[in-house]
Amino acid sequence: MTATRTILVSGDPAAPSVAAATALHAARRGRRTLLLAADDPHRTLDAVLGTRLEAAPAAYAPGLTVARTDEQAAFRHALGEIGGRLRPALDLLGAEPLDPEELTALPGTARLALLRALPAVDADVLVVLAPPPADLIATLALPEQLERYLARLVPEQRQAARALRPLLAGLAGVPMPADWLYEARGKAAGALAAARAAITAPGTSVRLVTAADAHPFDELRRIRAGLALHGHRPDAVVVHGVLPDAAADSPDPWLAGLARRRRDELTALAAACEDVPVLTTGPAEATLEAVADRLYGAGAGPEPRPAGPWTVEDRLAADGLLVWHLPLPGSERADLDLVRRGDELVVGLGAHRRVLALPSALRRCTVAGAGLQDGVLAVRFAPDPALWPRG
Repeated sequence: MTATRTILVSGDPAAPSVAAATALHAARRGRRTLLLAADDPHRTLDAVLGTRLEAAPAAYAPGLTVARTDEQAAFRHALGEIGGRLRPALDLLGAEPLDPEELTALPGTARLALLRALPAVDADVLVVLAPPPADLIATLALPEQLERYLARLVPEQRQAARALRPLLAGLAGVPMPADWLYEARGKAAGALAAARAAITAPGTSVRLVTAADAHPFDELRRIRAGLALHGHRPDAVVVHGVLPDAAADSPDPWLAGLARRRRDELTALAAACEDVPVLTTGPAEATLEAVADRLYGAGAGPEPRPAGPWTVEDRLAADGLLVWHLPLPGSERADLDLVRRGDELVVGLGAHRRVLALPSALRRCTVAGAGLQDGVLAVRFAPDPALWPRG
């Protein structure tokens, strides 16, 4: 089975139309396509398509099926993994377990539902109406964060000492974790690895949507920086509601002035996005097919491109330093916060935060400074004489 091309469409209220048009365009090109609504509580995509989306995929057009993530099912699945293990404790306390019909998804379950759905897709193209950008960035970061918590709270190497647990329990005077805990850890680790593989696959990318009159420069800059911090970059920015070129020559001075300002803003936005394509739609395209034609024409549309590599530059001979280069396009110095913590570097970027494991050579160094230039964070490391190999 070939890898799925996954497009996560996120942005303002026009995102449902862009997602639907993108999926329809892929299906018209002969690709088996699934359009998935995630975190869409008001069923905006249902209104765009004129049909009610359910958890089970349903045919919508030739080559195109549509569905929505099922938060309740994801929540029940998560509880089902541990519910049986908790029953003895509940019985001991005299508590009654909840029936499946009583379970209501908690806040944040939508993220888990999306992560659970991504690895299970069998389609050539998956188009997701994703959560708003801030929530989407948090969702993309979640598998790595949970894997780190899991490794700290239930270390995998402790499972190898199964034969020694009775002895250890006697020496320590406390009971050792039961086998089911390690079994649950293994299942959770496998699910997180599958979700992370789907997120980081070469065919997965984010497509951002913004309005022509939203003055989105600062917001898009922050979104791009947050995506870059977690190793992602948008494959395109879609600007909807763009006035036609002819409006700049309108006899109405107000309309002509507005059209010229919007054109200048669009030019400035394209320059600010650097090598990220900027696509446009008109104020009111008649059909989804018209939106798709306006955005992509006869081509396949933007292709995903990997984020810039995070490399370590060897400047030991010249400056006695190693420099770790982290491309973070859109970031600003005022938003950055760096903390060295053992063998990790904690990078804060506005509302976003990531804990990075240091490359092996940098673990034997001390932080000598950092600088941000042209969207690249350069962290300088000086060898620690107590740890650095001599000679």
